[in-house]
Amino acid sequence: MDDQLPLINKTTKNGAKKKHSAALGFIFITIFIDVLGLGIIIPVLPKLLETLGHVDVSTASKYSGWLTFVYATMQLLFASIMGNLSDRFGRRPVLLLSLFGFSIDYVFMAFAPTIAWLFVGRFIAGITGASTSTATAYIADISTGDKRDANFGLIGAASGFGFIIGIALGAYLGAINIKFPFIAAAAFALFNGLYGVFVLPESLAVENRRKFEWKRANPIGALVRIFTKHKGLAELFGAITLIYIGQKAVEYLLSFFLFEKFDWTLSSVGTLGIFIGVLLVAIQGGLIRYTIPKFGQEKNIMAGLILYAIGLALIAFINRGWMMYLVMIPYCLGGISGPALQGLTTNKVAKNEQGELQGAITIINSLSVIVGPLIFSYIFYHFTNKHTGFYFPGAPYILAALLMLISTVLAFRSFKKD
Repeated sequence: MDDQLPLINKTTKNGAKKKHSAALGFIFITIFIDVLGLGIIIPVLPKLLETLGHVDVSTASKYSGWLTFVYATMQLLFASIMGNLSDRFGRRPVLLLSLFGFSIDYVFMAFAPTIAWLFVGRFIAGITGASTSTATAYIADISTGDKRDANFGLIGAASGFGFIIGIALGAYLGAINIKFPFIAAAAFALFNGLYGVFVLPESLAVENRRKFEWKRANPIGALVRIFTKHKGLAELFGAITLIYIGQKAVEYLLSFFLFEKFDWTLSSVGTLGIFIGVLLVAIQGGLIRYTIPKFGQEKNIMAGLILYAIGLALIAFINRGWMMYLVMIPYCLGGISGPALQGLTTNKVAKNEQGELQGAITIINSLSVIVGPLIFSYIFYHFTNKHTGFYFPGAPYILAALLMLISTVLAFRSFKKD
């Protein structure tokens, strides 16, 4: 009988590994669908706003800033609620509910007849999109040590892959019919939700759960508690905030920049998006699995932030469209900093606080989406409208590069304190 114990233990471990692999696959797809929605909107939104609002690209960028403002505000209000609900009831039900909500939102946006209806669609998307904190908490639940950093890298890979498919769908399907990309995204979300019903196990053990408290679901209160309990996170959170804001110059403004400066077509933007996505998958899904164990979290963070700044500054000054492919290489390499930052912050809190921590990080991301696109879109409008005294479409990318440099200083100060 005793001889059978190692075999039983081995079988149990293999079963657990298979469950974890299936769960990671589901989380990968969930994050993929989340970013897919962003990727779809990026190439289509400028043309959609121009058509629905009868405006030029420069003015359309302002509408885009306000659309993301609405989306991010809803994420801000609901991120802590979702994160805390997942700490109370488990990650699984929150993730599944979000996916089904996404499918409804995309159908809604596909048939929006005016810009006003797009705002309603972004309102719904902000609520359902607040599940990212739960997805990252799920990974924190089932990962330990260096594997945690590597698994956070899967989030980056999922983002890159979602970006590839999203940009491609938005550009190529949008060229046929503006509605088609959103219908495709709705189908993805629905099928993944149905898949999750049958394969996704719960990651948070009952003994690690805690009561839901409204005061802890308050977004501002969640940030205050995290800062109060873990004072060493202050500089890291500051760095993360500036990084997120700087990234918005690429995520939300790049297509406007390309249409304005180089007069690109939807297909051209789609091709660049695919190139960017391939880079992100290779870097976040493969490269960081070597660089983090080899060089450690701190060196990855510092190198990544400097590469971000270089890439953004180069975008501002290029004068040929094909150069975008070259300058996106250092920018995308900056992504090695993200998983290392995630791993560093999750190591500083307890298991039953991971949902709250990731909710707080999602709040920071939401704040950056509220601030970043509005600032960058108005800077873009100021330097590209008909009455501007100095035409410079790359101005937003200079500001974004400066933010990355400041975040480098904050991260370095945090390391010295540790």
